[in-house]
Amino acid sequence: MKRKIVSGCIALFFIFVVLTTPGLLAESKPPRVFLYDAEDLALSKSRLEAGDETLQPALDSLLHQADRALQQGPWSVMDKPFTPPGGDKHDYMSVGPYWWPNPDTEDGLPYIRKDGLTNPERELYDRVPLEKLTSAVKTLSLAYYFTDHELYAARAAGLIRVWFLDDSTRMNPNLNYGQAIPGITIGRGIGIIDTYRFAPICDAIRLLELSGHWTDRDHAAIKKWFDKYLHWLLTSDHGKDEAAKENNHGTFYDIQTSRLAFFVGREDIAEKILSRVPEKRIAVQIEPDGRQPLELSRTSAFGYSSGNLRGLFRLAMLAEHVGLDLWHFRTTDGRSIRAGLEFLLPFALQEKEWPYQMIHGWRNHLDKMYFMLRIAAQKYQYPPYEEMIDRLPRVDTKTHRFTLLYPKKEIATQKQ
Repeated sequence: MKRKIVSGCIALFFIFVVLTTPGLLAESKPPRVFLYDAEDLALSKSRLEAGDETLQPALDSLLHQADRALQQGPWSVMDKPFTPPGGDKHDYMSVGPYWWPNPDTEDGLPYIRKDGLTNPERELYDRVPLEKLTSAVKTLSLAYYFTDHELYAARAAGLIRVWFLDDSTRMNPNLNYGQAIPGITIGRGIGIIDTYRFAPICDAIRLLELSGHWTDRDHAAIKKWFDKYLHWLLTSDHGKDEAAKENNHGTFYDIQTSRLAFFVGREDIAEKILSRVPEKRIAVQIEPDGRQPLELSRTSAFGYSSGNLRGLFRLAMLAEHVGLDLWHFRTTDGRSIRAGLEFLLPFALQEKEWPYQMIHGWRNHLDKMYFMLRIAAQKYQYPPYEEMIDRLPRVDTKTHRFTLLYPKKEIATQKQ
């Protein structure tokens, strides 16, 4: 009898510790992410903890990248060697990547456009540092999530604070000077595509929530910052201009605004944006045969087509959080996300010769296809998509990050 009482007390004490200790229950739950699949992340983590060797090479690769990221940065808008036109160095500034000095004028002004050819001058501005910040924060936050090593969380949190929160280094919550063109304009709405990278940073922050290195004060401050930037995106002339774009710029504007809206607790805004995607994006961007004419007109046609389609995949993932199914939306004449994928596949698999411009070589963009095939196999319950991954050139699926983010799962039903 005494043994039963003691055993019962021990059990009650264990339950009490679990319920009252921060993090113990939370660690077993999927993270509150939107651009990743929370259930997939939790599945990969549990498999790794159980000793699943099939995921270990991908984790090893991720941790190698995270260890390098520990030594990189921090980055700040204050690092650029000049001040934007408004007189405040805290303002973000970039130049249009495909604009070059005019060879016919002494001062090189006004710049001229060379689509697809990137002017290295852009590295003097804020876009490249923002790319490096996003890459490091994503890598470090994922490394922390899968290993619980606080060193990764501490570095990621510190990088976020420098860019967004610290008084001496923070960015102002606007993009008035994005993708300027010397001699033509000091900023354009088109520059807003630079900050679509804020969307994955939102997910990275959610992965850091279990760490003591990301505090409630940090979270309140970044939420306030994103709220101000969301307001700017929705109300400024630049923001309205970008929202009206019909090509990939419109797609990535929707990703950015809806993800920020979720982050700051404005689900109503996110739902409004996402509910318009079927008619405003899919029906406009994709032809019945799956072509994306607005992207095929570019000199890097496969890259832009696959990039925009990946954006539509992201919007479909976001829409799931407000009960909208964009995966199966289809116009009466056949325009759909799946049609866009089907159009690209024969070229990605090298079954057909790409008939459009691709000045950089389209195979450099196949990373987008790995992600989309894995997701499509699950969303459409169609195993052949999964089988196509190994037919894509230049991929080591064992070490690729998408293997961790979207682990391979059995597909119960096959549908065409």
